Parts: sequence; C-alpha cells; structure tokens
Amino acid sequence: QILYLKPPWTLANLLKCYKKHWMAVFGYVVPRSLLSSIECLSKHLYADKPFDSSTVHVLLQESKNLLHAFSCRSDYNGVLPQAYAEVAKLCETLGGVRAALVEQDLSEDIMVLSENAACEKMEATMPNLQSTEEKELQPSFHVAQENRHQEIWSVLEGVWNTMNLYSIELFQKLDPSAVTMAGKASFEEAFLGLQKLLAAVKDIREGIGR
Repeated sequence: QILYLKPPWTLANLLKCYKKHWMAVFGYVVPRSLLSSIECLSKHLYADKPFDSSTVHVLLQESKNLLHAFSCRSDYNGVLPQAYAEVAKLCETLGGVRAALVEQDLSEDIMVLSENAACEKMEATMPNLQSTEEKELQPSFHVAQENRHQEIWSVLEGVWNTMNLYSIELFQKLDPSAVTMAGKASFEEAFLGLQKLLAAVKDIREGIGR
C-alpha cells in the first residue's frame, strides 16, 4: 500500500523505488552510502547516449558493490550469488576485451614505427629520389612525434611526482621520525595538486580508451 511503484517492475521502476525508499527502508539493510551506486546506475542506464568501455566497467563495479552488500543480509534463495557470479564474469570478459584493444593499439604503433624506420632507411639509400617537399615534411613529422612523446612522459612524470609527495606526507603523518621534509604542504596546495592529478589520470584513461 505504501510502495512508490507497484509490481510488476521493470529495472527502471526498481531503481526509482530504491531511491524513493532508500532512507526509510534500504538504508537500514545496507550502508546508506551505496545510494550513490543506485544513482549511478539510474543515470547511465537510461541516458540517451552509447556506452564506452569505461562506463560499462563502472556500471559493472557498482552492480557488484550492491549485490555484495545485499548478500551480507541474505542470499535470497541463491539468487544473489548467481547474479554476482554473472556480473563478475562480465567484468572478466570486459577486462579481456579492453586488454586486447590495448594490445592491438600497441601492435599498430609498433607497425607504424617499423614502417617509419624502413622508410628512413630507404630514403637514406636513395636520397636523389626524395622531392624537396618530402624533405620539408619529414623534420616536422619527427618534431611533432617527439613533442607528443615528451608530453606523455611529462604527464606520467607529473603523476609519479605527485603520488611520491603524497606518500611522503602520509608517512610523515604516521611516523614523523621516519621521513624528513624540507617544507610542509598546505591544504590548498594539496587540493590543487589533487586536482592536477585527477586531470592527468583522466587524460591517460581517455588516451588508453582511444
């Protein structure tokens, strides 16, 4: 009589019921912080846009979190363990697909580098066959490629340096005598550093996705 939406339910109905009755009912069964998982699923599953692999990975992880939390209360006649196993299998399959895509991209990069090396060797043995325009384009290509490599290296180095600084800060908090630091970072500096770190990691994830 008090249900927000009455059965039979669709998945969309269930997610709406979860959100509507979360504080009064479900928040007493599982951690209330898991409401963010419900909102994440509701937001992405019914958005009018296609999924990328990163979004699918997030949705599967949020689903696993919910299933695990509810399974601590009951296995619901074996339904939850079976559902959890299926979601875990999907996660494993997606991981394999993403790894294969990354490996394919690396293979393509290696092929491009090999072709470039072969072209350079051919141009070195037959310098008279190369036109003036090609000679002008070749240095610009190498400069652009070198700049891209330096940009990637700079991002990775920035992530490493930031994580290293945070690690030192954490160790000093745990044991002041274990680590000596020249200066103490302010909360504002730590926050700005964290924002830069998040942006760098986001760029790397997007690059891997491409």
